[in-house]
Amino acid sequence: MSNGLTGHTQAFGQPLFVSTATPVTNVGTEAITSDGRHFRYVQCGATATVAGSVYGTAAELTNHDHLTPAAAAIGATQITVALGATAVTANQYAGGLLTVDSAPGEGYSYFILSHPAADLSTSCVFTIDAPGVIVAITTASEVTLTPSPYSKIIVSPATTLTGATVGVAPYIITANEYGWIQTKGPCGVLIGGTPGVGTAVVVPGANAGEVVVDPANAATQTVGQMMVAGAAGEINQVMLNLP
Repeated sequence: MSNGLTGHTQAFGQPLFVSTATPVTNVGTEAITSDGRHFRYVQCGATATVAGSVYGTAAELTNHDHLTPAAAAIGATQITVALGATAVTANQYAGGLLTVDSAPGEGYSYFILSHPAADLSTSCVFTIDAPGVIVAITTASEVTLTPSPYSKIIVSPATTLTGATVGVAPYIITANEYGWIQTKGPCGVLIGGTPGVGTAVVVPGANAGEVVVDPANAATQTVGQMMVAGAAGEINQVMLNLP
């Protein structure tokens, strides 16, 4: 029986183990193989992925947190935002969220469809998905820009996380290109230490991209459970359990 990607992914035209310069579906799209493994469609960051290593979101751009928007009425599908001291490239945040983090309108997150490039400390117009603004926004509101977690993914850093964990690279995706990472099911993962069978493993470890036994009182994210006894520096089977 074939073990290729099934279901919705039949329309995508990009199987596992393939890297492409242009996307064939939306970043973040989920696919499932016939044996039950789950994958997400991602864009690689500036460095090619390493098979078996854990990957996470691009590091936070703090200058794009708590920004001041122009007033936007209920139903508006464009929100103008005064940027901080970091410019944006065209559609850098497309597929991500514009979250209102201070009233009025606090708590609402809007899917970003597109936006132009804009220089630092200037304004940028973000086009959001229908039905548009739900609670009117004013200049007293604050907004935070968050890219898709599956855009420009980076290897999970050693020692200290810089974002959320999104999956494990099952093959090499060329820098800045598109492909699949695994989020659930049996997967070969780089191991740090010698975790026993059934042990929960987490990031970060001492080395980038590896999983380890959860150290006491550390800021970690659980990736899954060991399916076999782990061997330090080798790729062993882990039952992934990521969104």
